[in-house]
Amino acid sequence: MFKKGLAVLAVLAMLMGFTSSPAGAQGRLTLAYVEWDCAVASTNVARAVLQEKLGYNVETLSVSAAAMWQGIATGDVDAMVTAWLPVTHADYWDATEGRVEDLGVLAEGARIGLVVPEYVTIDSIEELNDHANQFRGRITGIDPGAGIMARTEEAMEEYNLTNMELLEGSDATMAAALRDAVRAEDWIVVTGWSPHWKFGRWDLKYLEDSKKVYGEEEYIGKIGRQGLEEDAPDAYNFLKNFEWSQEDMATVMDWNQEHPDLYANAVRFIEENPDLVEKWLEN
Repeated sequence: MFKKGLAVLAVLAMLMGFTSSPAGAQGRLTLAYVEWDCAVASTNVARAVLQEKLGYNVETLSVSAAAMWQGIATGDVDAMVTAWLPVTHADYWDATEGRVEDLGVLAEGARIGLVVPEYVTIDSIEELNDHANQFRGRITGIDPGAGIMARTEEAMEEYNLTNMELLEGSDATMAAALRDAVRAEDWIVVTGWSPHWKFGRWDLKYLEDSKKVYGEEEYIGKIGRQGLEEDAPDAYNFLKNFEWSQEDMATVMDWNQEHPDLYANAVRFIEENPDLVEKWLEN
């Protein structure tokens, strides 16, 4: 998986004119992210601060989770702000440990699991098999490289969900399927995580995970390449300080649903929250 992801990253980087030169030497940085709404919001806010406040030329690169981690490990990517730890991205952390730098916590209180609308009358993963027909035998997932998909495959084995199938897709297709089901009050189960704007849009609940396959509460972290502090100290300092609440993140995610200019939404956030930005830029 890592080799395939890295090959995709290399091709995209070449097409976009990237080099492996230290970012600070040319005033350029590369941030990788996965197309999850929380990751898009955080990455664009980081980009806005780095460009508007610190003067870097920042490129953002959408890749798979595997390519994101491996790109930082090889030094082709400078940083990312969407590491789900200690459970969801545990395999990626283990595979790259010693070749990447942990830049600390971005947001506390993250969680992953299987999510259903409140009107669904079951409350635990164990009950899925017995109600498979009502769910049309489907768990609606996201991109196959996502850590939550690996955890869901594990959950299907642990709970012996032989009557259910995990469908691959994306954050967008999962949210669209959830929207359509809620409108019709159909039963649906999706791979879900918070923070995510869907919890503010609809009444949803996590299914109880008695076997703790999805782990306990997580945090979203930041990971940088080795040598970033020496090459781009101002950027490194900001990324170490960059931390925000789920509420602030949800604000930007909501704006992104309403307005397609994601970077403009990020700039709006930093302009409306100068005290928070000042804290990020301390030292």
